[in-house]
Amino acid sequence: MPIISAPQDFNEEDLYVDLLPVFGRSLFLKCEGFNFAGSIKLKAALRMVEAAERDGRLAPDSVLVESSSGNLGLALSVIAANRGFRFLCITDARCNVATRRMMEVLGAEVHVIAEPDADGGFLGARLDYVRALCASDRRYVWLNQYANPNNWKAHFESTAPAILSQFPDLDVLFVGAGTTGTLMGCARFFRARRDRVRIVAVDSVGSVTFGGPAAPRTIPGLGTSVRPALLDESYVDEVITVPEPDTVRTCHRLAARGFLFGGSTGTVISGALGWLAERPDWRGIAVAIAPDLGERYLDSVYQSDWLHGIDEHGVDDEEVLHTNGLPAGTSLA
Repeated sequence: MPIISAPQDFNEEDLYVDLLPVFGRSLFLKCEGFNFAGSIKLKAALRMVEAAERDGRLAPDSVLVESSSGNLGLALSVIAANRGFRFLCITDARCNVATRRMMEVLGAEVHVIAEPDADGGFLGARLDYVRALCASDRRYVWLNQYANPNNWKAHFESTAPAILSQFPDLDVLFVGAGTTGTLMGCARFFRARRDRVRIVAVDSVGSVTFGGPAAPRTIPGLGTSVRPALLDESYVDEVITVPEPDTVRTCHRLAARGFLFGGSTGTVISGALGWLAERPDWRGIAVAIAPDLGERYLDSVYQSDWLHGIDEHGVDDEEVLHTNGLPAGTSLA
């Protein structure tokens, strides 16, 4: 067993779930939530902070600042606490309360944006807030996960090589698209070493990342209202968009078999299953990346009152209960 002295020293790279017994499709899920930040974002957070330290951008009075819907903010809270930096996270109302509370417990300050920008949505409003802060006070150091190349380099150096080591004959990789750091790191790695690996990006309906029309989104994590600067579509073979109701159904089917994953993971799996269902005779090796676990979604994706809040998208308690194999009339509360 490893013995560590800093939280960032531990990240489980070799854990996969075979989803065949759950969904009847051959799909291996790389679980990235087993670290002290609870998500894949710990890798990018560490790489960006270390680069800022090497470049001399961080002084003793510096305050790290970042826009985040949750996971990157929590990862930076872990790193900042361990290394003695102050950290300010700019988030919005969609960020899970549990995630915000965890950041605060770790010593971070959290500012919540209440109103979206007319053109850029909540993300646009968050970015405007960060830019104004940095312009007003030199102490603020913005890592800018949306354009920082160290975001994708973290996955080029760790996530993708770990997948190739476990699955040397990999055929297709499904990666969720948020900042596109994970997507670009993995896509660049496999393009350089195994050009035959098909890279499928999974996005949320309502996201503008790949040019789709903007629409309200409730589940934080994947999808953006401002196209990420990191994205280079030439590395992506295919894009799948997933409606939020399908994300919720997938999360509940997983939970019914004992696997509690987050909304981003539900979206990626849902997209991958749809791709596989269109190819019933396909016999290749497919891997999907699970960005996080589900305990911080108990008051959203897994909560019945919250489900009522997105009924207009076509999800209701009875449908989820039926998916889980529970009798109608059972309470989800």
